[in-house]
Amino acid sequence: MPDFSIAHLTAIRLPPPQLIRLAQRTGYQSVGLRLIAVTDDSPGYPLMHDPALLRETKAAIAETGVGVLDIEFVKITPEIDVAALEPFVAAGAELGARYVITAPYDPDLTRLADRLGAISDLAGRHGLRAILEFFPWTEVACLGDAVSVVEATGRTDCGILVDTLHYARSASHAGQFAGVPASRFPFVHVCDAPAGSNFTREQLFHAGRVERLPPGEGGIDIRGILANLPPDIPIALEVPMTAMTEAEGEEAVARRVLTAAKRLLGA
Repeated sequence: MPDFSIAHLTAIRLPPPQLIRLAQRTGYQSVGLRLIAVTDDSPGYPLMHDPALLRETKAAIAETGVGVLDIEFVKITPEIDVAALEPFVAAGAELGARYVITAPYDPDLTRLADRLGAISDLAGRHGLRAILEFFPWTEVACLGDAVSVVEATGRTDCGILVDTLHYARSASHAGQFAGVPASRFPFVHVCDAPAGSNFTREQLFHAGRVERLPPGEGGIDIRGILANLPPDIPIALEVPMTAMTEAEGEEAVARRVLTAAKRLLGA
């Protein structure tokens, strides 16, 4: 059975200590923690600037045995100050996190690769690995684009994060995995959604940030995507279900998503 992690977006209203305890109650082995907010209307929990909350989070980890798979979310923009990320990465190291998720928001791909390489070096000094996620609304819109940027960093420890939603709604295809070392794919984000390819930017955002489906309840070929990835990597379930959360709460969503994933994968 693979290790399952609950991505923070699945229960984004919960501060890290509560998310960790939720994960323990519902059967997850680890969590992803959003320390840097992504949008103005979605929370982040800056543990690097909140010593009390950092202590509470470490206590929850010690109490439950739930680990921290990743910390997020670094937007690599033209204005990014990589050195200023050190407290963020250091907090992740203190929590025992393994990966730093980054996102490509610089249209200059040469500069993007250079900054990603610098983040990879910073993460490595703290015992973490940087990993680049691609999105169909960015300049790095598909798996092939992500491979090109990550290879351009020259860092063998820099990874690629495949999210089944973004893979399915972009120009990604199985051929783009060819020749890429398995070590580039340390874990995967899994969710489901309605099938199709002609989505507006607003529809992409809505699925990405507001409403997805549990694995096996939509039209994405999740099994087909996972067949191209290393078989033993952790599966992080990133499945925001805002309507169900409002009606039934985060714990109901966490349980439904994990049950669906195990059913689909035969775990």
